[in-house]
Amino acid sequence: MFEIKLDNARYWRDCIGAIGALVDEGLFNITKEGISLKAMDPSSISMIAFTIPSKAFSKFTVDKNTTIGLNLENLNKILSRTRDDEALVMKDTDSKLSMEFVGAASKRKYRLQLIDVKKSVEKEPNVAFDAKVEISADPLKDILKDASLLSSYITFKAAKDQFTTSAHGDSGELEELHTNDGSVVKKVDVEKNADAVFNLEFLENMVGPCPSGNTVSIAMKSNEPLKLSYNIGESSLSYFLAPYMED
Repeated sequence: MFEIKLDNARYWRDCIGAIGALVDEGLFNITKEGISLKAMDPSSISMIAFTIPSKAFSKFTVDKNTTIGLNLENLNKILSRTRDDEALVMKDTDSKLSMEFVGAASKRKYRLQLIDVKKSVEKEPNVAFDAKVEISADPLKDILKDASLLSSYITFKAAKDQFTTSAHGDSGELEELHTNDGSVVKKVDVEKNADAVFNLEFLENMVGPCPSGNTVSIAMKSNEPLKLSYNIGESSLSYFLAPYMED
């Protein structure tokens, strides 16, 4: 049994939205330390790892470690109805997740059926990354949008003091270079130059929920899965995406 409370229900909405952008169901692990989830997307080319510590909640009572499987599409629909200044209290009761939205003079309670999640993920990809780029979220979103005008794929290249993106399609080509000057690219650490091609739709889904003004970390190794990470408040999200390999 557990009972947990967030004073700002929209914070949980934002966290679940970032998870639901990639996967349609998930197995949440709830312990005294907090809540975590690892899940693959239905195509099995990407993965998400999510953690939020117990200190992020105004109340966090957990009798024993437990796991709950949830349909994230249904959960996101409920959370989309979050209103201003509402708190959220969640409990597990009778194989359902009770979600009570508490306003100044009102209460709403939903009960969402728990599900059996068929595919669980235990480990993150084991990649010895050669390069790490820290970039502002808003310019990164613009970079992805620019590339999507021409292609469904984008190439990331990290080299000494610079980060380059490129895209090409039947209608034209784009190359965009950012130096390590702190305005867009905050930091570039390169032990060895790295480049790989990635699916733009997946990247846009990953980066889209990142709050404005935040920094995104991109870890790379040539032709290996990318790791893309950022925080939403005290929660941390890491996405992994396999590179696109031409036949």
